[in-house]
Amino acid sequence: MPIVRISREIELAYDTFGDPADPPVLLVMGFGAQMIAWHDEFCRLLAYRGRFVVRYDNRDSGLSTRLDDHPVDLAAFIGALTAGDRATAAAMIPYGLRDLAADGIGLLRALDLDRAHVVGASMGGMIAQTMAIEFPDAVLSLTSMMSTTGEPEYGQASPEAQQLLLTPKPPDREGYVAASERELLWASRRYGDREAIRELAGASWDRAYYPAGVPRQLGAIVLAEPRSDALRALDVPTLVIHGLDDVLIDPSGGRRTAELVPGARLLLLEDMGHDRPRPLWGTLVDAIAEHTAGAPATA
Repeated sequence: MPIVRISREIELAYDTFGDPADPPVLLVMGFGAQMIAWHDEFCRLLAYRGRFVVRYDNRDSGLSTRLDDHPVDLAAFIGALTAGDRATAAAMIPYGLRDLAADGIGLLRALDLDRAHVVGASMGGMIAQTMAIEFPDAVLSLTSMMSTTGEPEYGQASPEAQQLLLTPKPPDREGYVAASERELLWASRRYGDREAIRELAGASWDRAYYPAGVPRQLGAIVLAEPRSDALRALDVPTLVIHGLDDVLIDPSGGRRTAELVPGARLLLLEDMGHDRPRPLWGTLVDAIAEHTAGAPATA
């Protein structure tokens, strides 16, 4: 697995699929997840459509840099927020969404890619939006999948999904894999796949399980300012994809994103939750391939 240093502090693990001469597509993964959540076969399908696919681990996940020097007590962080003490909560978190966005742009530069089509899912969608806002010259197009704008009125999790998201996972492999089945709560009602969830959980544990990074990534999400004004001013071709079964980030988050970004296309999928079920891979790959067609790979 290649690892590249993108700054003095941060190294990112990544891999690629396809021909480097093809237009690059950068896949950005979500909260607490490793890049392998972009399934190998999904990446190959996109590469077969003539795209050079790059996926990577965000900092504090997988094999990328871990910020062990900044431990975060999740209960204390949530307690400070609940008490309205945002300053104390912010002091606990060493980075924000802009830093995570800058990491992805740094990876492109390290790979000698001037510009790329950026596709982000969940927290990855927030990061991808921030890339387009903060680094527009590096973003050929934006695909924001199962994500939201940071406005509290939109995209909120159901109480059950929020509780599950914040519930610590068991500290042993067997318990961790078994507990992963609970994620069926926010999966597609039609295509939710217990075995696929368990398979990813086991592969993630074996590759680089790192729960200490979760509170820092959560802090980056929670402390981010709404992106509404910046999204209104965005001048990047944008596709918004959201599943109507999503209870972790309500579909209102996707609708609002598409409403704000000028000219954005909204694709709502009835049989998708907060997942990318295999039966919908063809639909998703077709949509991304169509959206990323026609733009040059260099400025």
